[in-house]
Amino acid sequence: MAQLGLLAVMAAAAAVVSVAAATGGDDARARIEPVSWRGLVGGPRPEVPLGQRMIVILKTPSLAARVAAAGGRASEATQIRWHEAALAAQQQVIARLSAEGLRLRPEFSYSRVISGFSAPLDARAVGLLQRFPEVESVYPVRIAYPAALSTSLLERGELAAGSGFRARLGLPGFSGRGVTVALLDTGVQHGHDYLAGAVLEGVDVLGDDDLAGAEGMPDDPAELEQHGTQLAGLIVGSGGPAGLKGIAENAAVLPIRVAGWQRDVAGRWGVYSRTDQLISGLERAVDPDGNGNALDAARVAVVGVAEPYAAFDDSPTARAVAGALALDTLVVAPSGNDGSAGPRFGSVSGPGGARDALTVGAADERGSTEHVRVTVRSSLQVVFDGEVPLGGAFEPGRSLVLDLAGPASRDSLLPSVLGDGAPSVAVADFFDRDGYSRVAGKAALAPAGDAPLAAAASAARAGAEAVVLHDVRVPAGGLGVDDRIRVPVVSIPAGAAQAVLRLVRRGETASVEIGGLRERNNPDAGHPAAFSSRGLAFDGGDKPEVFAPGVGLLTSHPGRNADGAPAYGTVNGSSAAAAIVAAGAALLAQARPDLDAGALRGALVGTSRILPGGRRLDLGAAAAAEIVAEPATLPIGHANARGWQGTARFTVRNVSRRPLRITVSIGQSGEVGGAALAVSPGTFTLAPRAGRKVFVAARMAYLPPGVRVVSADFELRAGGAAPVRVPWTLTVGRYERDLLGGARLSTDRFRPSDSAPALLELRAGRIVEGGGGSVILPLAYLDLDLWRGRERIGRLSRLRNLLPGRYTFGLTGRGPDGGRLSPGRYTLRLVGQPPGEGPPSRQIVRFIIQ
Repeated sequence: MAQLGLLAVMAAAAAVVSVAAATGGDDARARIEPVSWRGLVGGPRPEVPLGQRMIVILKTPSLAARVAAAGGRASEATQIRWHEAALAAQQQVIARLSAEGLRLRPEFSYSRVISGFSAPLDARAVGLLQRFPEVESVYPVRIAYPAALSTSLLERGELAAGSGFRARLGLPGFSGRGVTVALLDTGVQHGHDYLAGAVLEGVDVLGDDDLAGAEGMPDDPAELEQHGTQLAGLIVGSGGPAGLKGIAENAAVLPIRVAGWQRDVAGRWGVYSRTDQLISGLERAVDPDGNGNALDAARVAVVGVAEPYAAFDDSPTARAVAGALALDTLVVAPSGNDGSAGPRFGSVSGPGGARDALTVGAADERGSTEHVRVTVRSSLQVVFDGEVPLGGAFEPGRSLVLDLAGPASRDSLLPSVLGDGAPSVAVADFFDRDGYSRVAGKAALAPAGDAPLAAAASAARAGAEAVVLHDVRVPAGGLGVDDRIRVPVVSIPAGAAQAVLRLVRRGETASVEIGGLRERNNPDAGHPAAFSSRGLAFDGGDKPEVFAPGVGLLTSHPGRNADGAPAYGTVNGSSAAAAIVAAGAALLAQARPDLDAGALRGALVGTSRILPGGRRLDLGAAAAAEIVAEPATLPIGHANARGWQGTARFTVRNVSRRPLRITVSIGQSGEVGGAALAVSPGTFTLAPRAGRKVFVAARMAYLPPGVRVVSADFELRAGGAAPVRVPWTLTVGRYERDLLGGARLSTDRFRPSDSAPALLELRAGRIVEGGGGSVILPLAYLDLDLWRGRERIGRLSRLRNLLPGRYTFGLTGRGPDGGRLSPGRYTLRLVGQPPGEGPPSRQIVRFIIQ
């Protein structure tokens, strides 16, 4: 059979991330003017060993599927019986594998949000499982990273009322009391003063800590996990300095540690999660006490990690999100921190790509930012003179004139893109061989690389009185407020830095003057943050549904400062914005306990305010909502030609206590961007708590030139109330083709061998540049079908959810049944199916078994 190593799956994810990073780096070197958030959100993304881990989904219904089929209601005893039946089905599959001589030890079992398990599986086990009638599908495990980056603040006494941005979202009279928000992230520091009494005992998926606390790095216990403590503060913090508090200060956070210190491929410690761990966390979000029933499910669950670019609607995490919704837990997920995408698929992360997730993007709501005048001179020559953003929070109290000095002369002085989030310079680089600092009392000129925060901190530790970064233009406040960096940090263009370096190498001296602080209006205020992912998920749905503040948010930080006061920090990222929205959902859940998870999502999205920078929550309107739609957003399909026709449907629910006469309107005379739409029924009456399906018929009257996505809202009106909107999207244009290519074997003649297989290499998916960003074209699945002449022998394997990249597989010379192939000529037909509609791409490889 085909030997399908996880090397292939890992290559896919790495390919997309590295291509995107390389593209961004080239742009930064060529055009330094645009502000770059590279390395300032999301943190490093270490390469992670997955060890052939797979997620196996069974056909046996999960608890969520059974509860949904029962109309959303089931007793505790019934739910426990269904949970146990799902576990028994897993044991039967494991026993079948054992009968085939394969011993399997699942790492995680799933019975609530999905039915299945995860385990390290070799090629033979994958092939056998795909042939078992009890198995629906097998998916690779992916990596998920914290979707925000945080920094530690100054001492409490120095924390001014204006430090950091304070998100303002509320619902008068409600504080989240009685509502539990599950936080799927790193551990949370329970002893932080800002979180006192608001954090419950948790679940540690990665270890055995009953509190799910913030763990220290095993090699340096003082280096605590930060992300969970940061997000918890945004949700339930109270009693902070200068009146700082969370959005839902009286709610309770249930910490579920799905991310934390784990080894990377180099054996170093990194903070990350895996999708098998994330799903296990969702299992406990819907069943906190772990007894097999979901009657104690958290009302809201916020995911603090993101699978880069993996916006698949049928992935295991997407299925788990749907299962959680069926068990009455609303899952709020970050859109990711990979910037905007092209006109179609692109940068949205998983599980934010799930149709049932409430996906949140980060907006920059700061009204003003701080700038300084920077002049770089060498002798009488002015190398650079201009106003630049102040990258950190330390303000120069007066104009500074300092000599410029850099780290040891090496290639890293020049602009570079390291691609792994590693700092371009370390503290040791700023010292000479005799142990003397090169930058003490001077301004350090250093490359930002992919980790400008670490580069600036290294220079400050070496004694620099200011830091001048190059490679990228660091945005105002992008470094946050960090007690490691008590000096001004600015950035200059790469060209100016190179000119200075050339002069210094010729023996000339250079200096920098950093002027006083200047407050400037923030041109990005009210708009999506440049780093925030947005675009279409792979099912065509528009993501994110809403935006919330996600830049420079002030919140709790694990640990204490030197004076013993609790630490605070700023955080940037879409997961911070997701925490804000999750807290808003908790307020709504308290105000409207009658709304189930689907109705919560429908009310929050349907009543959101439409602003130029994206939709924002309107909790007052959501609390007053009498009707909601499910799903809350609607992808209609892909129109590939004039005359194309498609259908879709959504359900309108009356969540009030009175009968309502409801009208559904399309707007613009039923035509939007060449698409003619009709709804049926257009007007109807709903009894209290009743629902009705609305059918949508779409026809493409013409293909507007240059348009790839048509979108608008259906409006639902009941009486004189404000409309509830249902955003819809329709993708337009020819189907994407050529999603497979370059298939070749290392040898076209070989003998069957498990230890020395022939290697099949191919390209799956594509990345297309243009239209304002990269367009990611993945494969929903790739089939490897074996033929002999005109006879189809069978499918060797099906690989699911392939991101663009090069893949390598081993062909052992075994057939679909596991037996050795007899000598002769064979054909391997490769069929790659894109997500949604569209024709498959095909490749053929021929070989001879000797």
